[in-house]
Amino acid sequence: MPGDGAVWLVLPTYDEADNIEAAVDAALAALPEGSRVLVVDDASPDGTGEIADRIAARDERVEVLHRPGKLGLGPAYIAGFQRALDAGARLIAQMDADLSHDSADLPRLIEAARDADLVIGSRYVEGGSVSEWGALRRAISLGGSHYARSALGLHVRDLTGGFKVFHREVLEAIDLASLESLGYAFQVETTYRAIRRGFRVVEVPIHFHDRRVGESKMSKRIVLEAAWRVPAMRLRRR
Repeated sequence: MPGDGAVWLVLPTYDEADNIEAAVDAALAALPEGSRVLVVDDASPDGTGEIADRIAARDERVEVLHRPGKLGLGPAYIAGFQRALDAGARLIAQMDADLSHDSADLPRLIEAARDADLVIGSRYVEGGSVSEWGALRRAISLGGSHYARSALGLHVRDLTGGFKVFHREVLEAIDLASLESLGYAFQVETTYRAIRRGFRVVEVPIHFHDRRVGESKMSKRIVLEAAWRVPAMRLRRR
């Protein structure tokens, strides 16, 4: 349980050289004693992986997993989750490395995991919010969550959010190797499978900040993937 030194935080990165050091430092300050941060870098051409290696060299709480190229957000998380599970993690957290998620919220999400199997840092429950987004980006995010909620028959408000804490039993049960989503549909797919397995999911309100530095990884391809893959999830029986 929280505080037993078995929390791993997975941070997938691609071209986050300007953010990664601040993100790791903030996470380490917020996580309970004995926790670890795993940076999963997809061969970022801007040197993010090399910066992460330097951080890991000076702090044994940090580990870096290098992948051969930009292979997708979903596969990056799967690789990170599997490494954490293999190391014996009991709680596995995930968040963005661009500082849009506030590491100060980690203790609240971890605490909520005492009574839930999967905790989601939610922008769209009471008390949650988003700042610095334009009307189009806000509409895409809200519309995406509403679309997934309707297509899958779920009540989770923030299905596309990437700030989560899983108990290891959830990740073991949802069959990581069979997850197919490459982009942000991965967030929907993991939550949907957890609910189908009967796990308890709760949402904790967070404030989401738009990234200050660097470019968003959102693209038309990611939106289109979610549009067809979300309803396809209902056809699977895994």
